[in-house]
Amino acid sequence: MEVLDRTLAPDYRTVEEVSVSPIASRRLTNGQMAYWVRAGGQPVVRLECIFDAGAWYEAMPGVSTLAMKMLAEGTSTRTSAAISAYFDRYGAFLETHSGTDRTSLTVYCLTKYLPQILPLFCELIADSAIPEKELNDQKNLTRQSLRVNLEKNNYVAGMVIREKVFGATHPYGHCQSLETLDAIDTPTIQTFYQRHIRNRPFRLLLAGEVTESDVDLLDQYLGQLAVEASTAPTRTPERMTTPERAILIEREDSLQSSIRMGRPLFTRRHPDYFPMLVLNEVLGGYFGSRLMKNIREEKGFTYGIWSNVATFPREGYWVIGTDVKREFTVQTLEETRKEMRILREEPVPADELEVVKNYMAGSFVGSLNTPFEIADRYKGILFDGLPTDYLTTYIHRLRAVTAEQVQQMAQQYLREEDWIEVVVGNK
Repeated sequence: MEVLDRTLAPDYRTVEEVSVSPIASRRLTNGQMAYWVRAGGQPVVRLECIFDAGAWYEAMPGVSTLAMKMLAEGTSTRTSAAISAYFDRYGAFLETHSGTDRTSLTVYCLTKYLPQILPLFCELIADSAIPEKELNDQKNLTRQSLRVNLEKNNYVAGMVIREKVFGATHPYGHCQSLETLDAIDTPTIQTFYQRHIRNRPFRLLLAGEVTESDVDLLDQYLGQLAVEASTAPTRTPERMTTPERAILIEREDSLQSSIRMGRPLFTRRHPDYFPMLVLNEVLGGYFGSRLMKNIREEKGFTYGIWSNVATFPREGYWVIGTDVKREFTVQTLEETRKEMRILREEPVPADELEVVKNYMAGSFVGSLNTPFEIADRYKGILFDGLPTDYLTTYIHRLRAVTAEQVQQMAQQYLREEDWIEVVVGNK
């Protein structure tokens, strides 16, 4: 019998390409598009009905989120309790999501119960009653959660950096407050529902153990819903980045400070996107990043520091975040600026760049394990205007990034004068 030598590291291979289950599509009777990914070995499906109805379309912060939550709170014939009991009977799980540009109603269920689930799913979309008591209950829950979050330095810092990057009135920058929450009433939610959800265009995304008969069922139910073009006014808000470069929100009793550093960026369609992803990973995108090695491992200022390229369908921003003891706040800011300067002045060594690329390639492959994860990846491609070969060429594009490109990105996008610093706590 062969004895395993545990003193030797196992062989590894670099990931050069990825194979992804294909996505299929079909136009339903009412003209709406249905997409599906057949993958996985379990008899489970996830169905998403996706609307252009996120923060970009709301008159005040939080309206889209509350409107989506109200879909499951009652129709003209069912109460919220009856809706929950019906889904529970079939072991189904319902959830809603509201993002920057899109909202979705999603249900998870066993494939065999899709015929029983779809009639109620359609009813929630086409016949939401928006009962006042349930809306007030949702507002009270939101109010309690918001009050707790507003006491957290990291929540406030994240909220403020988005506001300063995009502007307080921009859909990507406006944030909910207790005052804006109190201003939302039943007519506001009803107006949003009528303008953006009921009888409005949608797209379907089905993932799991999907068959052609399942797609036929989608057409039998969702394909028969009446759909009209949106009558809502088109919004083209302008980003209003603050000229301030250092914002301090003092909290004398805080033992820690939350730091956010951010700047405007671009979408995933930008030609600099892939070199920027690599630069971000080197700076603070993973546990072995330079910020982690310096500020956590060497200085011991924090448990963790990270950076992220956050992209939305219309714009994006780059953000660095950490929480430190208040007495280390200034030193942390200085060390972060130092790491930015080094990346501007010196090319990333070949061995470090190779480690980063290998990590990113492995993480990408690891994010495609389930049919739902694959569907999520396709969702960005379909709805954000990315090229159809985005997934299959992703690793190749990462591998093609050079040290010279990374340094060019640092020189262009890591200039200190372009970054906004937000500190919530004290210096």
